[in-house]
Amino acid sequence: MKLVKTLTAAAALACSATVGLAQDYALRFQSSDPAGNPNFELQQAWAERVATLTGGRVTVEMLPVGSIVQHTETQDAVATGIIDGHVTDTSYFTGKDAAFGLIANPVGAYGSPAEMLNFIEYGGGKELMNELLNPYGLQFIGATTPGLEAFISKVPLNGVADLKGLKMRAPEGLVQNVFLAAGAAPVNLPGSEVFTSLDKGVIDAADYTVFSTNHQQGMHDVANHPVYPGFHSMPLVEVSINKGTWDSMPADVQSILEISVRDFARDMTSQLAMRDAVSVAAAIANPDITVHNWSAEERAKFRTIAKSQWVAVAEKSDNAKRVYEVLTAYLTEQGLLAE
Repeated sequence: MKLVKTLTAAAALACSATVGLAQDYALRFQSSDPAGNPNFELQQAWAERVATLTGGRVTVEMLPVGSIVQHTETQDAVATGIIDGHVTDTSYFTGKDAAFGLIANPVGAYGSPAEMLNFIEYGGGKELMNELLNPYGLQFIGATTPGLEAFISKVPLNGVADLKGLKMRAPEGLVQNVFLAAGAAPVNLPGSEVFTSLDKGVIDAADYTVFSTNHQQGMHDVANHPVYPGFHSMPLVEVSINKGTWDSMPADVQSILEISVRDFARDMTSQLAMRDAVSVAAAIANPDITVHNWSAEERAKFRTIAKSQWVAVAEKSDNAKRVYEVLTAYLTEQGLLAE
């Protein structure tokens, strides 16, 4: 009888433990990308993997941009529990702290997605993101990126010297400031006007998006000197969650989520790079298109120019200064920033 009671008690404890492990987190994440966009489709695939990896303990419903709130409002929505998390470009929240803009897209800093992801995982970026986000009620899980944006040009561009006087489209803010410092003549135009402006000669070049999208949209028909891989812009896409929800999760679930985002980053950067490769091959095969690839020396020159603009941003807040210090230390240690 005593043995039966002991076994019953053990079974009860086991059942209790199982209930704890089976705790469900039904989460809603909102993306900054629209449904049907390749980025959003990859985000949906990540959400499905989370359910598989956690054995159903965590499910993520991935919502397209604007489903619940506007893309610039998701940070507040996550903090207040309107949504549980977001997958978004961190620069959308620059208005709250200049540090968000600097860590999200330090123009000219990176030559490949791996350089940015190494900064996040091993160079202090992850800790910085949580220093920035935790006071707002969010926990940073990890980051990805669509990759380096290519550069569209009607004239040959082989290095920094060729930017002098170049009439080009660039968004306001850090991107425009860096190109201005490099000697270019940037103007602010909406993306919808890039093709027409290039075609009519209003501009000779443009900061727009990744190579495969440029090619599919016919940009290289009117600007046949693209620079690839790009040398300037690569947005950080954060995956963050409500901090209270994160803190309530068992340690193993937290680890699974962190690992899943690392896998997601590899998935996104690899698949989009493959699409770029197909488009680049098609462009190279076209005798009317010349693809330019800047040397490491020219990329370093551009980073040095960009650094002067990072300094200006760093002066805008203590957090921005902290991002600047950690980022430049990483770039210098890795030989990516000329002294």
